[in-house]
Amino acid sequence: MAIHIVFVKMQVGIDDLAIYVPKLYVDYKDFAEARGIAPQKLEYGIGIKKMALVDTNQDPACMAANACLKLMQRNHLHPQDVGRMYVATESALDESKAMNSFVIGMLEQVYGEGSFEHAGGIECKFACVSGSYALYDNTNWIRAEENNGKAAIVIVSDIAKYDIGSSGEYTQGAGAVAILIKENPRLLAFDKKVASTIIKNEYDFYRPCGKETPLVNGNYSNLLYLIQVRKAFDSYKEKAVRTGLINLKDGESITDHIDLFSVHLPYRKMGEKALAYLLRHEWRHLPRWKYVIKEVGMEEPLPKDPRGTIESILADTEFMKADEKFRRVFVQTSFYNEVFEKKMASSLEASSIIGNLYTASMYMGFRSLLEFEYKKGIDLETKRVGFGSYGSGSSAMVFSGVIQPEYEKIVKRMNLEEEIGPRRKVSMEEYVELHENGISFNDSILRTNKEFILVKIGGTTADKAGLREYTYVN
Repeated sequence: MAIHIVFVKMQVGIDDLAIYVPKLYVDYKDFAEARGIAPQKLEYGIGIKKMALVDTNQDPACMAANACLKLMQRNHLHPQDVGRMYVATESALDESKAMNSFVIGMLEQVYGEGSFEHAGGIECKFACVSGSYALYDNTNWIRAEENNGKAAIVIVSDIAKYDIGSSGEYTQGAGAVAILIKENPRLLAFDKKVASTIIKNEYDFYRPCGKETPLVNGNYSNLLYLIQVRKAFDSYKEKAVRTGLINLKDGESITDHIDLFSVHLPYRKMGEKALAYLLRHEWRHLPRWKYVIKEVGMEEPLPKDPRGTIESILADTEFMKADEKFRRVFVQTSFYNEVFEKKMASSLEASSIIGNLYTASMYMGFRSLLEFEYKKGIDLETKRVGFGSYGSGSSAMVFSGVIQPEYEKIVKRMNLEEEIGPRRKVSMEEYVELHENGISFNDSILRTNKEFILVKIGGTTADKAGLREYTYVN
């Protein structure tokens, strides 16, 4: 009797995710009035309606713990089911002590002291792309079968904070997403051997140690984001074709084979710009481009310097004006809008009512994409999601995954407003006080229930100066 051995390829990916968003927010109309700008600039120019703010007794660690607790309780997970816990953030609380240790300390208030002592993990930092590196680190840990049947949890948690009066002030926000990584995931399985990265030493956006807000070269950073993601996407395309994941026919773009897009969202409008940049790059050498140009009604401008470096492009003011004019018309074309509405629009909904989440922004976008596509009545099974992750400094990562047959078990219960919960609008006076740390952490604006909060900062002796203590309010 012949014995046939069947090798089953192990799928690894996202089984579930949970979010935590602080309950305070600034309304864009109040913000616009206080800064003397038109509300439309924020609503349509940037794409923001509400910016989430942390209360005085909240920080990235307790947001991460709150998201993680939701995830574990919803999936009936015991600490012994979790082999790794990573936290990705650019809002570090300590230059040595990792944020995941704070999170584990909080969770052990619920699950018992020492219940997570077996779980390895680190704090990951590379601006907003760090969550993606953490995700793939843990995905490959499971693929290597080092996990002994245990799952990994990756938490992305951040507070986006900019100086008052700066251009970045309009793109603040706060929140966390906890992501459950498992074998045979119900939600999304990552495509193998196609994840692609690009890295370069840059100072487009950075925050020196001891400084609470970043230093930002806005125009430079925005263009660098587009260029770096495009380069990573080119590498992804080469790998996808070489491995046989995607079979490109004449006249096709690889964007034709990606059903849905989720990209880094420093603000909602940046997602639209990123998609436009990518489609132009992919389409301009295809037969369809002549029809695009016909609808646009003008030729695509070219920079004077053929090297196309970021410095030469930004210095070419004539080209920059012409290119922006072209982009504005391009995004109005039927070609662009068909792709945008079918593949990206849903991912931007959450950003408009929460704001910038740094490391968590792309994953909140993915969460938004799932919910709002499902509410349209779209069957998501087998659809491929393309992820475009970017971190200043700078690095980009592009990868993809396929939505699994059991996705509906997860997605059908998603309700963004319910998961955020009741929210309280703060006045501009309260906003300034919160921003400038003018209110003690003991004098929180809201009362909390069934979540972790910060209850102590520092100690009475020099060796306890950085001590942070948290408690679970039941």
